[in-house]
Amino acid sequence: MNYKRMNILILGAAGKIGKLLTDDLLAQTKNDLVLYAKNADKRLKLKKSERVKIVDGDFKDLDTLISAMDRIDVVYINDMGDDQSTDTIVEAMNKSGVKRVIAASILGIYDEVPGAFGQWNKRMIGNSPRMKAQIKSALAIEGSELDYTLLRLSWLYDEQGNKNYSLTQKGELFKGTQVTREAVAKLITDIITAEDERYIKKSLGVSEPNTDWDKPSFY
Repeated sequence: MNYKRMNILILGAAGKIGKLLTDDLLAQTKNDLVLYAKNADKRLKLKKSERVKIVDGDFKDLDTLISAMDRIDVVYINDMGDDQSTDTIVEAMNKSGVKRVIAASILGIYDEVPGAFGQWNKRMIGNSPRMKAQIKSALAIEGSELDYTLLRLSWLYDEQGNKNYSLTQKGELFKGTQVTREAVAKLITDIITAEDERYIKKSLGVSEPNTDWDKPSFY
């Protein structure tokens, strides 16, 4: 692929999606990666490569985040379930002069999930502290001056080889009850390698096509 070579910072690189994304970017692009996680050296020792730098850090550690963002083109945030951490990441990006961020959130932050599945989703996570933190985090990202792409992920599962995803825009009703982590990693890679600005300043609902059910298949 003839994409511009970039430096990508993956925050939460030891998570399942973070590891899948690392593999995809190493295989499909020439980008250099900074993998950021708690206990990173131990948890990411198999990810070492000439194109990979590993940073041990916490999302609330402003100085470590700023250092990790040196010469970074794109930041991916794997989890926004702690709004104080999200605020710190935004502050670090502002101080580092990094503008481009892709951030993983969850469905339902706009009360955009309709029907029986929407009711099920509310029973499962609607009033949880994590949902409230996700809402605050999304507001922080959307209210910033960053070039953001917010991903509102449906319920996640694993299925090797299943990289199918469909997208809805902010203001549209959410469609689909589930999506694979493999598909999410592919979407993030597609966004990073896009040669236009179609994903900039967008909040995207992310699900698997043809899964408009009352609840995910694994429940």
